Amino acid sequence: MDTTHPRDDQAATALPGLTIVQHPLVKHKITMLRDRGTSTKGFKELVDEIAMLMAYEATADLPLSPCVVETPLERAHGWQVAGKKLTLVPILRAGLGMVEGILRLVPSARVGHIGLYRDHDTLEPVDYYFKVPADATERDFFLLDPMLATGGSAVSAIASLKRVGATRIRLLCLVAAPEGVRRVHAAHPDVPIFCAALDRELNENGYILPGLGDAGDRLFGTR
Repeated sequence: MDTTHPRDDQAATALPGLTIVQHPLVKHKITMLRDRGTSTKGFKELVDEIAMLMAYEATADLPLSPCVVETPLERAHGWQVAGKKLTLVPILRAGLGMVEGILRLVPSARVGHIGLYRDHDTLEPVDYYFKVPADATERDFFLLDPMLATGGSAVSAIASLKRVGATRIRLLCLVAAPEGVRRVHAAHPDVPIFCAALDRELNENGYILPGLGDAGDRLFGTR
């Protein structure tokens, strides 16, 4: 039986800058994440697991440098991640749910925070907090937000990172709408976007369809 999903490949090709993570486990877990019957505990665990799986894709081109280690028996030649330091920057509050899964893969990563919320009338982002390591020019940044809807928050967060000197930024989200992908790419064409699912569209209130509801509310039990 053919279990491929050509629509995802076609959609990613049609939206420059976008990579859709195609791993079967990611597709399976995203489907569970959408289910309105998934508990708060289950939702947190799924976000954590999907973020970790996505990090494999997002870190696939990190540079390596050769190194030598001593095994219990002899010297061995191997590899270590080279280049710039990695910093995870969740957009508060829902982005927090993606941090721990990635940290398990890259425990040396630093964690910054960007506080934004979306005005429900204008659908535009409002800033209230920004804190990242001082040496931004020397770092690779993973900007984390489960939902890429209108793209306003992501565009604002990327601009804030660039203002402090960041030049290497990647955006990781779980579910994206085409409108948000296009807006981010138009404003910041140098920023790659990784998502686990590309959904159909936004509704009149700026929510992703079919989506998975309000990620923050479902993560923290405030729905």
